[in-house]
Amino acid sequence: MQKKPKLSAIGAKLRKKHILAAFVAIAVGLVWLVPFLGVVMTALRPSRDVIYGWWRPPFLFTADNLFRAWTHPTASLATGLRNSAQMAFFATVLPTFIASLMAYGLARLRFPGRGPILMTIGLLLAIPQQMVAWPVFQLLHQMGLLNTLTGLILVHSAWALPWMVFFLRGFIETLPIELEEAAVIDGAGRFRTFFFIVFPLMLPALASAMVLQFTWAWNDFFMALVLVYDPKRMVVTQQIPLLRGQYHVDWGLLSAGALLAMLPPLLVFIFLQRYFVRGLVGGAVK
Repeated sequence: MQKKPKLSAIGAKLRKKHILAAFVAIAVGLVWLVPFLGVVMTALRPSRDVIYGWWRPPFLFTADNLFRAWTHPTASLATGLRNSAQMAFFATVLPTFIASLMAYGLARLRFPGRGPILMTIGLLLAIPQQMVAWPVFQLLHQMGLLNTLTGLILVHSAWALPWMVFFLRGFIETLPIELEEAAVIDGAGRFRTFFFIVFPLMLPALASAMVLQFTWAWNDFFMALVLVYDPKRMVVTQQIPLLRGQYHVDWGLLSAGALLAMLPPLLVFIFLQRYFVRGLVGGAVK
């Protein structure tokens, strides 16, 4: 008869596996961190010091590249960051609010056509942006919204609705319906139940959706390139390539522009990280 392994031996094996997994995770993280470190070092050092590699000494730091990118005569990132912030903010808040209402209706209400609506939303998730670029261009031209941030906001909002509805609908279905039934018994209508009972419980999922949507809208280059061509209305992703000279590439200037463009999404994620993780993991019960 075989003896059962001691609990201490099993615990030691598990600890070794956890340590190995931690080392692997750290190694992968360092690999991903090296390019970001290179951008930061190139942006914060004089261009003459990084000609032969950003990792070579002397390590003298300056904010000159950041200042030049911020005040560039033809592609000022101050303008691009302002346009991107305005566009990404409204392209996040608008679809999040609309999708929350749609998701609640599809999760809690049973009505004719509900199945086809869900199927249509699912099919919309599979359509690539490149396929609809020309029709969207023509539509915005006819509406007088071409080359405007308003048109770009509407496009990003419409593009976000399908995945947001599916994401928020799945979250709402994990919430206890007994809370809503109790509110109805107390005389609350559908809208009052949604805004005072369901909406507060959805905050983790809403934060997750908003972080993802803000990041995608901020990082967009394709739709902005197609729909906006006025230098005063360009977003930051359009202006970074304009920092590249015709005969010379100033890597310090380009890296500074990239660093400035990366900061807002990073700050949004840092401040909403707690809610982001909770929203992705699952439901919330109060």
